[in-house]
Amino acid sequence: MSDYVKVNKESWNKRLETHLDSSFYNMEAFMQGACSLNSIELDLLGDVKGKSILHLQCHFGQDSLSLARRGANVTGVDLSDKSIDKARELNDELGLSASFICSDIYDLPNHLDQKFDIVFTSYGTIIWLPDLDKWADIVSQYLKPSGKFIMADFHPVVWMFDDDFTKVHYNYFNTEPIAESESSTYANDDVELELDIVTWNHSLSELFMALRNKGLALNAFHEYDYSPYDCFRHTIKISERKYRIEHLGDKIPMVYALEASKM
Repeated sequence: MSDYVKVNKESWNKRLETHLDSSFYNMEAFMQGACSLNSIELDLLGDVKGKSILHLQCHFGQDSLSLARRGANVTGVDLSDKSIDKARELNDELGLSASFICSDIYDLPNHLDQKFDIVFTSYGTIIWLPDLDKWADIVSQYLKPSGKFIMADFHPVVWMFDDDFTKVHYNYFNTEPIAESESSTYANDDVELELDIVTWNHSLSELFMALRNKGLALNAFHEYDYSPYDCFRHTIKISERKYRIEHLGDKIPMVYALEASKM
């Protein structure tokens, strides 16, 4: 689908105001100093003070700004121009020094020429991209020789299910674009939105080989039987920032995280 970039950009532009007003993103707490990052990615990131970080698909910059608060020199990138405008506004309001670029990930070399200590991406990112080899090339291109790639994302097994998690609806080994329409957004089911989206499900083997083929060696990989976000239907909270699909319990992986470095 050649216009997937346009379709998805419009979708994320439409979501922004609902996300800003939602309890999911809890902007009041964030503006008062709350960190939006989870222990899953923080454990892999380690001490980021003084490190340069490229944050791919940063939405409106909460995680980018949380990293900046921890002393990192952050550049956030996102497809949505409205989200990037908001990220810049928040950066100025908080008195931080992060920078933000509006760009499709594949087009980033036309907007940025810099190497980073860390390239970071998290939660619901690569499903919006058709070509992981091209994506991994971007990751590798922006890493310093000793740099690390840190990623946390929802497990591809999660994307196999229908919205109610009652049946396997999508192919794990998906190679075709999934074009759909949604009437709400994960941050607030009560707000009606008309959203057209195009996504792809990527297997773990596809992910690992894409990184390997672009010169990245896997240092760590973890799978988790919970989500740190309450963004699915029929969830139950098992502890702080830990949610499972109630009728599935701990039977499926919901999130994975990895660290890789340039070989």
